[in-house]
Amino acid sequence: MFDTLGLPEPDSQVYAALVTAPQSDATALAARCGLTEQQTRAALATLAERGMATRAPDNRNHYLAVAPDVAIGTLIGRREEELRSARAEMHRLMDAFRDASRYTDPARSVEVLTGGDAIAQRFEHLQDTAKGQVCAFDRPPYVREPGTNLERGRRLMREGIRYRTIYDREAVSWPGRLENDIAIGCADGEEARVRVVLPMKMIMADDRMAILPISSGNRALDAAYVVYPSSLLEALATLFEAEWERAVPLRFAPDGSMEEDPAPDGPGEDHRRLLGLLAAGLTDEAIARALGWSARTTQRRLQSLMRELGATTRFQAGMAARERGWL
Repeated sequence: MFDTLGLPEPDSQVYAALVTAPQSDATALAARCGLTEQQTRAALATLAERGMATRAPDNRNHYLAVAPDVAIGTLIGRREEELRSARAEMHRLMDAFRDASRYTDPARSVEVLTGGDAIAQRFEHLQDTAKGQVCAFDRPPYVREPGTNLERGRRLMREGIRYRTIYDREAVSWPGRLENDIAIGCADGEEARVRVVLPMKMIMADDRMAILPISSGNRALDAAYVVYPSSLLEALATLFEAEWERAVPLRFAPDGSMEEDPAPDGPGEDHRRLLGLLAAGLTDEAIARALGWSARTTQRRLQSLMRELGATTRFQAGMAARERGWL
């Protein structure tokens, strides 16, 4: 096990002995491990350097083992980081390989991933290797809980990557999603829009890679296509742009409340918060859940908005809001 973690013998022997015999010196440990004192002292020096052993406070010739969950956990963390780096390099080389061979071997234009972990890892790789922008159709179901990608997206936007996301109404009405995820991302530069229904889930980086699930609807995400530069990827990019033009923008004030660019006779604050979700077709219950309002408050503000617009139906309200430049 220790060899796998980068701690060869005799260092691992001395550490294991020190765990069971704390406050031992090099002579006692050498006898326990069948080593020379010189080998044992060298091993103790290595263990101390790696943070796996410390000298006893009352006798500097005696040693104490650092708790295994800390000492071995550190070794595991280092190895996991090495594996992550190796995996990222593998993906980078595969991208270069496919880019070089896509004209001679068209079958390499599409890859199939199976398993939630593999999909999640490729999802992260796609974003980390983006050069200019990341575009996404966001709708349930999810491989991981919504919001787990927030910090990665914020970091990449600070590095200059443009994020454009179209959410469907189920994604926006997901409990806590609007205020705890979408609003925060938009404050850092994400461009967000909403549609009643999206044709699929998808994430796409630049013009070189897209990931979309093989299953449709609300079935579990256990397999996905990875699409590389090809006519199919161009078609997916065109589909995204068409949906982007039809979607309703979601904008947020600095305090995280939703807002639209107001016309001179623009809506009041409460009405402004409603318009994007109303135009996206969310139900009263979904709007209340997304904005943290009670059912009664939501009904009251919807009725007030419709009175201000002179509308008797939601469709009329949406048309009137567009005519006034509120959407």
